[in-house]
Amino acid sequence: MTNRLEDLLSTLQAAATLEDLQAVLEALRDHYGVEHTVYHWVNSVGERYGAGTYSAEWVDRYLEKEYLRMDPVIFGCFQRFTPVSWKELDWSSKPAREMWQDALNHGLGNQGYTIPIRGPNGQFALFTLNASLSDEDWAHFIDENARDLMILGHEFNKKALDFEKWGDDGNGPALSPRELASMSCLARGMSRAQAAAELNISEHTLRVYIESSRHKLGAMNTTHAVARALSTGIIII
Repeated sequence: MTNRLEDLLSTLQAAATLEDLQAVLEALRDHYGVEHTVYHWVNSVGERYGAGTYSAEWVDRYLEKEYLRMDPVIFGCFQRFTPVSWKELDWSSKPAREMWQDALNHGLGNQGYTIPIRGPNGQFALFTLNASLSDEDWAHFIDENARDLMILGHEFNKKALDFEKWGDDGNGPALSPRELASMSCLARGMSRAQAAAELNISEHTLRVYIESSRHKLGAMNTTHAVARALSTGIIII
């Protein structure tokens, strides 16, 4: 590993919040010169969490179209134990091709590489890089960096498992202070840009907290999550 990558790995190992994970992912994106880096996981009780550099527009579109139900990356990696380049997956169905074009229209690159990771008690995670490169250049990039990417993926997963242990108080999922603050801003009618400015974080980091809150609350979308948080008294405005 280069010194810069070793520094990022140390920062990852010291991470204490989802915001820290987000910062490492943004730094890794810049280090490798790719379009996007993403890490998301499902814990042992089915709660979903994620951090990454996809745009808020693409994340909202992905949820709106319910691509999770047919995403070839999700299904392909769930059946595998080894990393995979996206073009090796089955994109032959019309819905899959339409999703792929939609992704490109929302700023994703034409190449992807995902490492599936499995933890204890059904925990499942994906560590992904996405880029705009020719097939030849992408194959060279993967050959050159596969070992380091595998190490990084498993270090992200170790940290995710640590987060799960910290939150295991037997009372079910609860929103963290940052998640509560993010949802409160939205409940007060702020836009994402306004909420991010209010909390002094980036819009990417805000999205991490919003998505984490949404999954914890079992909500279909952000509006539903805010409504649930208000109706249950989790947030008060």
